[in-house]
Amino acid sequence: MLSTYHNKGETDMDYSYRTHTVCSMEIRFHIEDDVITGIRFIGGCDGNLKAIAKLVDGWTVEQIEEKLKGNTCGPRPTSCADQLAIAVRKAYNELHAA
Repeated sequence: MLSTYHNKGETDMDYSYRTHTVCSMEIRFHIEDDVITGIRFIGGCDGNLKAIAKLVDGWTVEQIEEKLKGNTCGPRPTSCADQLAIAVRKAYNELHAA
């Protein structure tokens, strides 16, 4: 589930994305055009997820997808990093929907 908080016609939004099959329950971030900032994971491996959030802060959707999409965690087919890549793409698509 993707929750958006914006006014129509704006080029930026705050998002909350409910994750699937990972330890973190939710990812929150801000998107402006295609740049992602203010990433916060709710739940999960606190130190590792804080590090990911710091490392990719200010990256574009494409940069995040290039580095994180497809990463897995143990036997799971996804990971918190992969879920972030999925979330930022969905946010971008919604923000730029015609």
